[in-house]
Amino acid sequence: MNQAESAEARGEQLRRLEAEVGVLIRRIRKVIHERAQAVHEDMQPASYLLLAWLAGEGPVRASAIAESFGIDKGAISRQIQHLVDLGLVTRSPDPDDGRATLVAASADAVRRMADVAEHRRKWMDEQLGDWSAAELSDFVDTLGRYNEALDPSREPDSGVRGQ
Repeated sequence: MNQAESAEARGEQLRRLEAEVGVLIRRIRKVIHERAQAVHEDMQPASYLLLAWLAGEGPVRASAIAESFGIDKGAISRQIQHLVDLGLVTRSPDPDDGRATLVAASADAVRRMADVAEHRRKWMDEQLGDWSAAELSDFVDTLGRYNEALDPSREPDSGVRGQ
């Protein structure tokens, strides 16, 4: 295979990769919607992502959420209020600054999310039942390398972000 054929073959593989990533993105959006509904029938998918982050990060200020998600504070405030109204997020005074408030996933939210995640893992295990442990490990490692390679913090600020 000459250099031009090799470049063409690589280009075709990159096009296939983009197509498969597109399928993955659509599937992830569907899964997020399903998980949000499983946690609480009135939860919005965007709020599910915020709640999942809160469950892992613990009590934080809304400004930390806005910074982590790259979303303006007003949008974060609306999502937090939605989750408070559903009983999935609690607010408490910041012990380091009495003027500030910390938000955290409620114990009920953490329990519900753990139940949903366990159910999803069982379902994935059934779907991937014919994959060997080595195949699953290789896929996870390769996906990790892909995500690391496209991490926006690794690229110069070009205005275009990785997928």
